[in-house]
Amino acid sequence: MTINELQDGIIEEFSMFDDWMDKYALLIDLGNSLESLEDAGKTPQNIIEGCQSRVWLHAEMKDGLVLYRGESDAVLVKGIVSLLIQVLTKHTPDEIINTELYFIDKIGLREHLSPTRSNGLVAMVKQMKMYALAFKAKNS
Repeated sequence: MTINELQDGIIEEFSMFDDWMDKYALLIDLGNSLESLEDAGKTPQNIIEGCQSRVWLHAEMKDGLVLYRGESDAVLVKGIVSLLIQVLTKHTPDEIINTELYFIDKIGLREHLSPTRSNGLVAMVKQMKMYALAFKAKNS
């Protein structure tokens, strides 16, 4: 699936709920279903700076595709990490770098996060794109 198809699927899934409490519950469920990052991945270099809670993000390149794994010590943030990984993992660096993550605004996520969580979201997206940029530079 393309990144936009994945984003459209998330928008559709979140549109089933009118109440933000239900959307938060969905985010928490997504976080709970995210495969845990092993302790070896919870290193200082994998911590995302600018997040209110602790967030670790690990990336690797395999067969030309970037694979992300992540974790957070906050369940809601873990759900956000899960969404970002769902959309961006298993795509090429160019696809990741050049994509606009429109689903964040379309589902109303940014406007329903506290300012510090919103800053954390921006930091996570920035780090994921930086990983993709680094892989692209390394493989050119």
